[in-house]
Amino acid sequence: MYAPRVFVSMAGALLAIWVALSWVTGSFVTALWQTVLCAVILQVGYFIGILYLVRREHQKRQSEDHGMVAAHRVGEARRTDDRLAEAPSNLKATEL
Repeated sequence: MYAPRVFVSMAGALLAIWVALSWVTGSFVTALWQTVLCAVILQVGYFIGILYLVRREHQKRQSEDHGMVAAHRVGEARRTDDRLAEAPSNLKATEL
């Protein structure tokens, strides 16, 4: 999401909240501080949401990295096992 769109959307939502609270309470000052409180709650929720998304992405990347390391180790083991199991081409099986 682009920052200007977020700011405009948040400002629009807060304006709507301020108008609704002004109409309900009948006091512009009371509506103003309640709107500021609402803005703080919105920002805290947004921050928690971003932290959640970052943590989830970090865990996803860690699991992919561990999977790649494990696959690499399995691949190395297979290559090592294959090399040990192959007989040299210049020896006959009866000479062993």
